[in-house]
Amino acid sequence: MALGSLIIKEKYQLSDVETVAMIAENPYLQFFIGLSEFRSKTPFDASTMTLFRKRLSAEALAEINRMVIDAQAKDDDDTSDGNGSTGVSNPDSGVDSDAENKGTLILDATCAPADIHFPTDVSLLNEGREKLEEMVDTLHTANQGRKPRTYREGARKQYMRFVRNRKPRMQQIRKAIRQQLNYVRRDLEIVKEKMKQSDRVLSSKQLQYLETIQGLYQQQKHMFDHHSHRIDNRIVSIHQPWVRPIVRGKATASVEFGAKVSISMSDGYAMIERLEWDAYNEAGSLVETIEKFYERTGHYPNRILADKIYRNRTNLQYCDKHHIRFNGPKLGRPPKDKTIYAEQKRLERLESGERNAVEGKFGEGKRCYGLNRVMTRLKGTSEVAIHVTFLVMNLEKRLRDLIFSIYRWLPGYMPETATS
Repeated sequence: MALGSLIIKEKYQLSDVETVAMIAENPYLQFFIGLSEFRSKTPFDASTMTLFRKRLSAEALAEINRMVIDAQAKDDDDTSDGNGSTGVSNPDSGVDSDAENKGTLILDATCAPADIHFPTDVSLLNEGREKLEEMVDTLHTANQGRKPRTYREGARKQYMRFVRNRKPRMQQIRKAIRQQLNYVRRDLEIVKEKMKQSDRVLSSKQLQYLETIQGLYQQQKHMFDHHSHRIDNRIVSIHQPWVRPIVRGKATASVEFGAKVSISMSDGYAMIERLEWDAYNEAGSLVETIEKFYERTGHYPNRILADKIYRNRTNLQYCDKHHIRFNGPKLGRPPKDKTIYAEQKRLERLESGERNAVEGKFGEGKRCYGLNRVMTRLKGTSEVAIHVTFLVMNLEKRLRDLIFSIYRWLPGYMPETATS
């Protein structure tokens, strides 16, 4: 029921409330989540969807996704044993069916942006200041006398005056940051003093905010004093402090804020190989990805199709050792023979087109599913939502393959028109 509900939510891109309402009125969806008969009442409350995401870990969903891919691979092997071929071979692909290495592995990485507004230094400090003022209101009691002055009205006016300026100069930005830093510093001192004196206590959520705001203040103060815009483990969201800026260098957005996801694709199925919130070099996970492929299939891939960032000396030496051909030009000067060089360029263009399959998979996840904006608020549930997205895409691919396998056995089936 938990897994089926998450699949329905991701498939139809619904909210938790809309998912429960659709399940309540659809007998097919109720059968899909495991109910034996139709019920007019909702099978569970909408808040239970959050418990489902907490219950199903990212590791469990990765294992389920692996089972889906292995099931398709088993069907392909059965079809190959019965008919002698699993499909139409491509003579230009460079894949030899009799070689020890088999298959093509496509690698790439992307960012799954989190649902946060675009962070700026002034807006983050202003939001932290407002949270601290709420903590002061929580901790203060009437018998303690007059509430300490936080200058919240003046701080709000200064912030609103700054954000109305569409193109502030650097001096204006630094002035606004200095003002908000002073307000945050003052409020932090008041909150710490109130926590020692007051009989009231902060909630667990407020304590998490307080810890995050302390780290935010230290980072912003360091960058302000050193005239810098870069710092390790930079906090870009008070509500989701684990989110980090991921520099992608794209035309639409040079920096994205979310989890970085590295995937591998084989036969149209995608598998998450690495998911982290901190930025990393995806080339460092190539060897581990190939070894996982070997453990899963029992052989190494015949080809690797990946970006230029993967083509470092360590990865190339590893591929040469295991007789894996890496797409792209070889290191060193191009060959003098123009015929050989032209053939190499033609093969590069052909394999570059094949590698676009992974870009299409990212596009499918971001345009048709929730990979473009992860709406969950917790770290664990966000990772679960990303894994469910790739699971749903693989299930859709699995369904298409099953339908195609049925058509293959119908009378009058023409293999040459299968792709039309």
